[in-house]
Amino acid sequence: MTVTLNYIGITTSDMARSLAFYRRLGLPVPAGADTLPHVEVDLGGGVRLAWDTDEVVRSYDPDWRGDGAAGRVGLAFACGSPAEVDAVYAELTGAGYPGLLAPWDAEWGQRYAVVRDPDDNSVDLYAPLAGG
Repeated sequence: MTVTLNYIGITTSDMARSLAFYRRLGLPVPAGADTLPHVEVDLGGGVRLAWDTDEVVRSYDPDWRGDGAAGRVGLAFACGSPAEVDAVYAELTGAGYPGLLAPWDAEWGQRYAVVRDPDDNSVDLYAPLAGG
């Protein structure tokens, strides 16, 4: 299995406010990113920290509420192939962890799936689609 944690995602209701906080902590947040719906910074070692607005999350998960009932921090694990996304999702949901979004071919060129950890945080699984 080649599953690697390489992405930490924060969902925000106020992108500018969130980015200002992390800039104060010294993260290299790009200038002019405050009005974007999705922002990423490279933390080194192959790990990225990203922010998405509530609207971005609702674009692929219309039932997401963002009211504290579910986590606002998510982890994403790169898988070795689209088939591995399916296999890891099946393994986790088969072990009783709740599946949030079953594997699908996302419009951004990845096989993608989302499960919940025991604390209700989202854990994304993804791999590039062939030719993606």
